[in-house]
Amino acid sequence: MSERSRRRNADTALSRVCIERRRAFRWLLLPAAQWIVPAAWADASRIASARLWPAQEYTRVIFEAKAPIEHQLVMLHDPDRLVLDLARIEPSAELSELPARVQPSDPYVAAIRVGNPSGGFLRVVVDLKAAVRPQVFSLPPVAEYGYRLVVDLYPLVPVDPLMAFLAREQRADTGLGGPGRQGVSPQAPERSGPRHGASEGPRRQEPDRRIIIAIDPGHGGEDPGAIGRLGTYEKNVALAISRRLKQVLDADSRLRVVLTRNADFFVPLAERVQKARRVRADLFVSIHADAFTVPTARGSSVFALSEHGATSAAARWLAQRENAADLIGGVDLGVKDPVLARTLLDLSQTAQISDSLKVGRDVLEELGTHNALHKSVVEQAGFAVLKAPDIPSILVETAFISNPDEELKLRNPLQQQRFAESIAEGVKGYFSKRPPLARA
Repeated sequence: MSERSRRRNADTALSRVCIERRRAFRWLLLPAAQWIVPAAWADASRIASARLWPAQEYTRVIFEAKAPIEHQLVMLHDPDRLVLDLARIEPSAELSELPARVQPSDPYVAAIRVGNPSGGFLRVVVDLKAAVRPQVFSLPPVAEYGYRLVVDLYPLVPVDPLMAFLAREQRADTGLGGPGRQGVSPQAPERSGPRHGASEGPRRQEPDRRIIIAIDPGHGGEDPGAIGRLGTYEKNVALAISRRLKQVLDADSRLRVVLTRNADFFVPLAERVQKARRVRADLFVSIHADAFTVPTARGSSVFALSEHGATSAAARWLAQRENAADLIGGVDLGVKDPVLARTLLDLSQTAQISDSLKVGRDVLEELGTHNALHKSVVEQAGFAVLKAPDIPSILVETAFISNPDEELKLRNPLQQQRFAESIAEGVKGYFSKRPPLARA
């Protein structure tokens, strides 16, 4: 039997499978004149935008409309495919262009097919390269986005670059991957013994242990961050500088660097924290590009967490904007993960904040050799991404993307390199004065 015949037979079988599911949408089978729907849904028949965000960790498909999108989803196998029926959606240019956006390099999506309306539904079939674990959720309007239907396609066995990092460290422990050193364990992110600054006793040095630094490129995927007047996206600048920063720090044999994202996809704020804890990082550095309502604001800034409110109105405003990333990037708020909830509790973080301020001052001093400083002190506010209770964490606003001159700097590869080198010098200066404690 040909592949085309096999798919046709499978799709016919799918139609029978969907009959029961469609009973919940019985009213759609009535003539349109008899539909009883809210007036606000009257123009919900068109998709305003359809987007595809492929990445190694997961692929995201997004449908956006002016009203909530009713839907039903079925997973089929042999061959693997996902079938999404959209209620009261008619064919549109936005939908018809979606199949062309599938990239050959997409790890999970082989093709997308859009059918014709039938029984009140328009069918979208996602042909898969392998079985996936789909997560489907709806998002209300936020920022410039309307109602969004999000389909996340996760592999059955998670692909986590950080686990590969841990495996390399374990091989180093056993002498299989390089000279023996104290490595890290993937079993639990908790540390034993005091953290940086958490003990008044003598600080222990262990020169053979590599220092692990987690670099977090802000925003990504559906969340562009701030946008400059020339159309520069903060998410792209943050990733470019983060990659350069990793390259500079990796050149130091004492350091090992991991990125929370190495491509254009969205990572929830709590997951960024968890990634750093999973590799038991000694430092967390989140990279951003600032923005303000007037183009004259300029200069680099460094922020640490605050337990007692922001140190300025501007810091509070910035923290609120950065903490809104989950709403813009798209997180299923109905999923409650107790581990993540415990991670972001306001635990006693006095020692963490103290060390964060110290490394922040070192980084800010070095940034001042390359760029003007917006403020000469490390500011503090309630940034969700800085709430790892056991890792010194800073957020670096490299420059103002809303300032025309600084936007040009952020777009320039040479200037990006200089930002990366300045941050790296501050990080290395901090660890040269305060080496980390030995691990258990």
